Amino acid sequence: MNFSEGRQNFSKEIARSDSQIDLAKATLYIAQEEYPVLDIEKYLNALDMMAEELQERLPQTSYPLKIIQSINQYLFDELGFQGNTSNYYDLRNSFLNDVIDRRTGIPISLSVIYLEVAKRIDFPMLGIGMPGHFLIRPDFEYVGIFVDVFERGEILFVQDCEERLRQIYQQPVQLESHFLDPVKNKQILARMLTNLKFIYINKQELLKAIAAVERILLLFPSNQRELRDKGLLYYQLGEWVQAFQELDLYLTNFPDAEDADIIRNLLDKIKIFM
Repeated sequence: MNFSEGRQNFSKEIARSDSQIDLAKATLYIAQEEYPVLDIEKYLNALDMMAEELQERLPQTSYPLKIIQSINQYLFDELGFQGNTSNYYDLRNSFLNDVIDRRTGIPISLSVIYLEVAKRIDFPMLGIGMPGHFLIRPDFEYVGIFVDVFERGEILFVQDCEERLRQIYQQPVQLESHFLDPVKNKQILARMLTNLKFIYINKQELLKAIAAVERILLLFPSNQRELRDKGLLYYQLGEWVQAFQELDLYLTNFPDAEDADIIRNLLDKIKIFM
């Protein structure tokens, strides 16, 4: 199978150990599958330039809150980055090149820009994959603060994170400690691709949804849900042979899955069309 340049670049980048993955490059390679002639270097240079300009604005003291304040002022006040509250599910919110060009994104894409700029000024930060919302925090032990990039870099404490969850789900939510655990680069990439997958499904662009699933499986080959969904998407397309192969593989890997009987019945139906 001949994969696109974006897919090949993505595969090579994520083959590194997680800590060595260049998050900016990997997210741009995701976008390259949508924009085949994307100039990757242009956007990497844009991030470098942001960091250079920010460096000149940093306070002399290295107190984390002061540095975060400087980053916020630069990204949100000077450059005008903002969360897209009017069209949250616009595909462009998930492609790093579009987010840089339009200064508009969703929590995770804006967070990637923030993380990458912070990395370039030697202020390491970590992604926090809280359910329903993506946050970041400085990579210092016991710092106890979180940054909501979607809300212009608002500083949150643990109790604020619980309140943010309540706002998202419109009901009381118990904040479990693992909700605030840092996530690795591969998890960030998978979350971005999952967003794309569901947007494509809602737009009925099922081949592109499958492409998102395939890249999630490159990151996590044994992901149970994605193995199943790949087969179900082929089923929706009427690609019976491919659907049968993928769903049969799913049952082989997860014979005791909760939906195993449903999938077996579906395989019986598919056989009629093959």
